[in-house]
Amino acid sequence: MTAAAAVPVTDPGRRPGRRRGRGPLMVIALLFAAAALMRLASGFGAAVAMIEAGPAPAAAAAAAPPAEAPPPEALLAALRAREERVTARELALADRVAALGRIEDGLADRLAALEAAEARLAATLALAERAAEDDVARLTAVYEAMKPAEAARLFGEMAPDFAAGFLARMRPEAAAAVLAGLEPQRAYAISVLLAGRNAGAPRQ
Repeated sequence: MTAAAAVPVTDPGRRPGRRRGRGPLMVIALLFAAAALMRLASGFGAAVAMIEAGPAPAAAAAAAPPAEAPPPEALLAALRAREERVTARELALADRVAALGRIEDGLADRLAALEAAEARLAATLALAERAAEDDVARLTAVYEAMKPAEAARLFGEMAPDFAAGFLARMRPEAAAAVLAGLEPQRAYAISVLLAGRNAGAPRQ
């Protein structure tokens, strides 16, 4: 081998100092790759945790099978029971209405009986009043027919208001004759009662 073959041939376009600049770039690239691996690992861990925790409530609810509708027999039985309750309430209400009607009829009968009794009592009182009036009228006629001295002795024994009642019914001349035969004090008392009987009556 010649001396020319032992000497290495160098590329004049290649720079010896270029290899030294690749070190920092490799470190930065490795750091980026490590960060990406860490993010990938954390995402993978979260996904594993979600898988282990099971599906979400909404997803579970969506995945749950729908509730089964009750069978037609159960619906029919419920409708029948409701109809029976409604019928029982209607019957109870009808019974109450009938009871109220009977009470109302009884009250109407009692009211009619009370009205009839009141009418009979009024008729009886009218008869008694007419009878009393007739008796007073007959007594007044008797007193008028008596002699004034005898009537004066009788009126002197009566209470003043009672005597005034009869004298008010008698004819004026007969009443004057009776008063003339009484003692002055009694005649004055009876005259005051006679004057006060119509004192409050309207004059016009």
